[in-house]
Amino acid sequence: MEHINNLLKKMTKEFSDWENAGDQRHVFLQCYTLMSSNMYFSIQKKLFSDPDWVSILLVRFSDYYFDALDLYQSNHPNVPSVWKQAHDAAKNSDTHVLQNLLLGINAHINYDLPLALYDCLEDEWPYLQKEHIELRKNDHDLVNKIISSSIDDVQDSIIKPIAPTLAVLDKLMGRMDEWLLSKMIISWRSDVWKISQLLLEAKNPELREEIRQRQEYQVLKRGEQLINLF
Repeated sequence: MEHINNLLKKMTKEFSDWENAGDQRHVFLQCYTLMSSNMYFSIQKKLFSDPDWVSILLVRFSDYYFDALDLYQSNHPNVPSVWKQAHDAAKNSDTHVLQNLLLGINAHINYDLPLALYDCLEDEWPYLQKEHIELRKNDHDLVNKIISSSIDDVQDSIIKPIAPTLAVLDKLMGRMDEWLLSKMIISWRSDVWKISQLLLEAKNPELREEIRQRQEYQVLKRGEQLINLF
């Protein structure tokens, strides 16, 4: 578990530095850190059918975020377009805190996660029996419950201090806004599992790349919609 501990320390330092510098990218990363911490506790409690596999997936998933961040920070031409979109938007002072959060979630879940799932299933996929695939999916779905239980903390400890007017909305909606955010993320994660299956079942690298590009396009379009929300 030391690798996850080190990951959480890295995430905490990065979002703290950004927060102190007034860099709005801390919003997503702080949320991501909180949810990753809750994932870590669930792994320790052995709530998953295969905690070791979930640990590997958690770290591989984070690799996509930090690899894209390194490319963006160095102005590398190969930075994933979905992350360039999210990071660029965070630099715009007109971008709302919720847009920063949702753009990060959009890029990380809808683009990074199917790739991470593919990486963590690729070697065993030809040998997995149907019941073992179901166990993997059940572990994937269990994360939805962890996310749902984390939404209130995200709202109260991260969003409201930055955008206190949302506290009024929260009271008016009776926590309906957290419920809506949770439902949206769970819906995205359900779609992501299907995309990962398409990647795993692709008969050649060319088809797999076509699927990746199609997903990237969809994520970019959703990002554009989020940017135009306000």
